Amino acid sequence: MNLPVLDRGFIRLADFMGGDLTVVQTARVSFGQGAKGEEQDRKLIRYLLAHGHETPFEQSVFQFHVKCPIFVARQWFRHRWSSFNEISGRYTVFPEDEYYIPDRKRVKEEKNKQGSALADLPEEEHRAFGERIRDATERAIAAYRALLDEGTAKELARIVLPLNMYTQFYWSVNARALMNFLRLRCDEHAQHEIRLYAEAARAIFCEKMPWTAEVFDSLWPGNGDRHH
Repeated sequence: MNLPVLDRGFIRLADFMGGDLTVVQTARVSFGQGAKGEEQDRKLIRYLLAHGHETPFEQSVFQFHVKCPIFVARQWFRHRWSSFNEISGRYTVFPEDEYYIPDRKRVKEEKNKQGSALADLPEEEHRAFGERIRDATERAIAAYRALLDEGTAKELARIVLPLNMYTQFYWSVNARALMNFLRLRCDEHAQHEIRLYAEAARAIFCEKMPWTAEVFDSLWPGNGDRHH
């Protein structure tokens, strides 16, 4: 499952282990029992999440391949209860056209000092905002290429690049940690760009673990719009 996000990004499921029944079997192993049929198994999943018994969810693991702007990745990597492996600017050259340009300007939100809201501006001002970012980005990339051309090491030349350059990484995360990520990053106060990635990750989560996802959505209904 590969979902496009932003102008050049994506999130795709590279691998998956476990599922709803794995959670059930893990939870019941203490009593030497396993699955008991869909109705009872779904009730067990609800009980586990509702009462904070979340260890069994650690036995289901997702591996995602993500392409996103660097500033999004830096927020993502704050979620330390998981494993990341990112492309390295020490060994690879950043492509010249791999950068993100917002299609709308967002301004500081009155009630949330860390948040933002879509600016109420004429279309031409939104376009001018995007062009200003594009111009600054292309000047930085030109400096990067010039440094490389004169023999500067890639690990040093990269320091002039802006945070809207795209990066890629693999993210391995168990279902318990994934739900924590979704609670925080699907929330309306999360930054717009990472929220789009979180909603895409949630769609994959819903497909692979539908029983767990249904309970998760019912217990935390404020995390974004629901699509499943």
